[in-house]
Amino acid sequence: MGGLRKPFLLLAMLALVLAVGVEVGAGLLLGGGDAGAELAGSAADLGVEVGDVRQVSEPSGRGTGYLALIDAAALWTTGLFCLGLVLPERLHGRIQGVATLIFSIVLILVALLALVLAFVELTIMVSLFLAPPFGTLAYLALWGFFPVGEAAAMLGLVLLLKLAWAGLLILAQPKFLQNKGLVLLILTSLLGTVVLGFLHGLVPVILVSILDSVGAVVFAVIAIVWALVLLIGAIPAIVKAVRASAALRAEPDPHG
Repeated sequence: MGGLRKPFLLLAMLALVLAVGVEVGAGLLLGGGDAGAELAGSAADLGVEVGDVRQVSEPSGRGTGYLALIDAAALWTTGLFCLGLVLPERLHGRIQGVATLIFSIVLILVALLALVLAFVELTIMVSLFLAPPFGTLAYLALWGFFPVGEAAAMLGLVLLLKLAWAGLLILAQPKFLQNKGLVLLILTSLLGTVVLGFLHGLVPVILVSILDSVGAVVFAVIAIVWALVLLIGAIPAIVKAVRASAALRAEPDPHG
């Protein structure tokens, strides 16, 4: 922590909190627009007359929200740096390992559940899309008109906040660049955001929801990998804290 510029570190934490907040809120902020006219047009292309279509809305997708699973690891790591500003070094070292162990286990469980949900939904999407005409129509009604423009704007904001987070971390302590794990975590977070935006623009709009779900599945797997990395890294810290506590108990009492 020598030479650490505390204001920059706190600003980095704030930027990442805002980025994760936008990702978590994607389910509420994205989609919801009326897609009835688009569905009627697509049905006509399939030779099916659906009449006056109502209550068909744009989907919110899972990809942006699932980025938060990866960024939870980044947020935890940055939070530990900030925690070191207010806690004595010895106490910080003792609780860091146990707290990280608990957090990593929770993240693994949450990411596993999210992975199953995304994979099941992806399977249903593909099955319906490949079952014309009525299966395809059902797919279009539920997932066929992804709000690509809104998602691009949201991902742009998230990317900007993450770049601010990374830059502020480096300004806070240039030696952070020597932490290979932290650098890889930053690159993973940034790359995931860029790749999701690329996937959204790669295919016609009716297929975007499928690629968005593919991204969600990948992000859940990556989050599990990072949670395992945190879990493994927590074990030496726990062992060190236990040994330190045992050594303190073994010291003779000078007043005894």
